[in-house]
Amino acid sequence: MKKKNYIQTAKNVISSEIEGLKQLQKSLDKNFNLAIEKIIKTSNKNGKICFIGLGKSGIVAERSSKTFSSISVPSIFIHAAEFSHGDSGAIQKNDLMIISSSSGETQELKNCISFSKRWGISLISICQKKNSTLFKAGDIKILLPTSKEAGLSMVPTTSLSIFSAFFDSLAVSLMKQKSFSLKDFKRFHPGGSIGASLLTVSDLYISDKKKLPFVNENKNMTDAIKIMSKKKFGALIVLNSKKQLAGTYSDGDLRRDSGKDLKKLKVKNLMMKKPITINKNILAVNCLRLMQNNEITYLIVTNKNKVDGLITIHTILDSGIR
Repeated sequence: MKKKNYIQTAKNVISSEIEGLKQLQKSLDKNFNLAIEKIIKTSNKNGKICFIGLGKSGIVAERSSKTFSSISVPSIFIHAAEFSHGDSGAIQKNDLMIISSSSGETQELKNCISFSKRWGISLISICQKKNSTLFKAGDIKILLPTSKEAGLSMVPTTSLSIFSAFFDSLAVSLMKQKSFSLKDFKRFHPGGSIGASLLTVSDLYISDKKKLPFVNENKNMTDAIKIMSKKKFGALIVLNSKKQLAGTYSDGDLRRDSGKDLKKLKVKNLMMKKPITINKNILAVNCLRLMQNNEITYLIVTNKNKVDGLITIHTILDSGIR
């Protein structure tokens, strides 16, 4: 039996979806801006963005609701089939309803539309049928283009990509309007690999001066080694008379200097001058790369030659960063 190659089929699917996205790009009009402005206004008045959907487009809407919440736009998703069975109670007067559907004509969605009109809840309607009940009911009407599905016409493929890209466009536009930064994103993603990747040196470094292995550059090496052993960092942070960073000295350096008469030497005679340092606002993952590239296990955290603290490779790895 001849082995089939499905790569061309995959390319055809991708081409179909790209064509659909091109049509979406061309279709955007002033209603997109109106939708953004309405979402911002609702959020500023402590209202929620309530996504409502059904079927596969409903799954896209649910994902978009989670995206909104992750960028500090409070949002919930309500399945249209559950809406009339108590879940509508989550919607308040100052909220905004976003209902999305390809056809805009299912009975479940009509119940949601009736609720918005009965209680005066603002509605953004998003669908692909201009003559549908949903489109006509919207206070802000978004008409998405219809495009040929990649496979069977009854199986949504291209249409789902269109809905997904549209919601992503809303989310990214809101991020831009809010000047939403990585620092903001980190507040809502403290856990998992995303949370770890957003950690900065300031989240992990040791800043308690009493715990740090400080030593004056004029200290006798014998006494300095005692401080190194007591602090248990395997390193010394060497300061000058102005309390500024003068250099570092590690247990590795000590092994290399084992043949020298340390009683007759001061720290400044053996320390490494101009050590690699790092700012506390740098991402911890970048700090790890710096350590790995230079084959070192710690970095001094500084601010204009003043020592803020110390961070070790073990602390970074223990936080889940790889």
